[in-house]
Amino acid sequence: MASKQLKVFTREEVSQHNKPDDLWIVVDSKVYDVTRFKDLHPGGVSVFLEQDIVGQDATEAFYGLHRHEVLERPQYARLQIGTIKDEKATIVSKVPGELSQVPYAEPTWLTQGYHSPYFKESHKRLQAAIRKFTDEVVYPDAQAREEDGKRPSLDVIEKMAALNIHAMRMGPGKHLKGLTLMGGIVKPEEFDYFHEMIVTQEMTRHGARGYGDGLNAGGVIGLPPVMNFGSPALREKIVPEVLSGKKFICLAISEAFAGSDVQGLRTTATKTPDGKFWIINGTKKWITNGVFSDYFTVGCKTEDGFTVILVERGEGVETKSIKTSYSPTAGTAYVTFDDVKVPVENTLGPEGGGVFVMLSNFNHERWVMCCSSARSQRAIVEECLKWTNQRKAFGKPLNSQAVIRSKLAAMIARVETVQSWLENITYQMNNMSYKEQAQKLAGPIGLLKMYATRSAQETAQDAVQIFGGRGITRTGMGRFVEHYHRTVPFDALLGGAEDVLGDLGVRQAIRGIPKNARL
Repeated sequence: MASKQLKVFTREEVSQHNKPDDLWIVVDSKVYDVTRFKDLHPGGVSVFLEQDIVGQDATEAFYGLHRHEVLERPQYARLQIGTIKDEKATIVSKVPGELSQVPYAEPTWLTQGYHSPYFKESHKRLQAAIRKFTDEVVYPDAQAREEDGKRPSLDVIEKMAALNIHAMRMGPGKHLKGLTLMGGIVKPEEFDYFHEMIVTQEMTRHGARGYGDGLNAGGVIGLPPVMNFGSPALREKIVPEVLSGKKFICLAISEAFAGSDVQGLRTTATKTPDGKFWIINGTKKWITNGVFSDYFTVGCKTEDGFTVILVERGEGVETKSIKTSYSPTAGTAYVTFDDVKVPVENTLGPEGGGVFVMLSNFNHERWVMCCSSARSQRAIVEECLKWTNQRKAFGKPLNSQAVIRSKLAAMIARVETVQSWLENITYQMNNMSYKEQAQKLAGPIGLLKMYATRSAQETAQDAVQIFGGRGITRTGMGRFVEHYHRTVPFDALLGGAEDVLGDLGVRQAIRGIPKNARL
């Protein structure tokens, strides 16, 4: 279909069309005929008449009520009939993959003129590629699925698999050997935790919390125990299936009676008389991706203590969706194991050695959540900086008020602190073995996650105050703020509650105090 030919008008010509049956407006030097649309507008014709914008420039009024993306929707874009003579639009549509020019909207290593000791050219190349992929492929699906509650589209999963994004989300390691990462942008042998941080943070930018968990978050936390503690035969079968997007896996630890207290789990695994199989009975709750998972990495109470076992969906395994405050697209499940028979070869790590398996896995899980938290907080900072600059109150921009600038200052300080601390810990991870990380970083990562999620909730509260009524409205200007405020408590719970993790960090510090330390 041929594109519509736009005409050129003077502002004087536009001003003649100022009646209800002949109504034009100007938004950013573009002329729109809203005569037929006025009665379909959600706010009615009064929105046009009461603000005295008929035949006039409505740019300020429009951006006080709507996001720019509204003008890009086909049903509204077709209302444009022309442009203003000798004028050019100043507000341009976002180009997929581009960096934001709003201060503090990007981490400093991506900000022009700033420097970092951590990031190299390969990191910058990967960031550019992942951002473009997220903007073009992930973002549209995320917004649609967050609304309809369906699982992430398998088409997106397949496209991620083709670029080996699933593999990169598991971090550096042997599983990357021989793979072509993101079309060859980064080599497997040079891939480090900063590369993984980039993948995680860029894919968090879609702004849909439930979808973010639904997009193979279960694999990020459920597959590493198989990769690090499974038998060679188990790894050879399971890892390629999951990384290719053909099968899905989740981590099943939490129960109705035991969350952070893994020693209090009630799910049991007992061996058959011949010692060849485990018989598993019990329930798990709030299991991310459990609804559509094919495999479950399950924490069980055994004769020797706490043991982790890989369970394949089959007879005796039942999953039910749990309604939470975010979208069902995450596949949050209540899982029942009823006399499930599992080969002993599916044991991950030594029998009774599940604590070490989980502690080492929790480090990575919590670090990933810190990466996501830092980036999602930054997105809210950008939303608030943009809004306070364009929103007028008492005849002046909202950011002319000291109380608003004070909130913005606190939000910026929190997100920059989280990112800087995160980068320091990531550097330690790059220079420690997996075993060293488990021994030394559990406390620091726990403290960082506690600080990050508390900061996130403070930022969410401040953002709602800045956006006012829009901040509690699921559509329109404040929709990302409303969504963030509603779903941010998840981060404070998943992977260990804040208080538990803070206590973990302090207890580890106390154990490290020298015996002769005195004031």
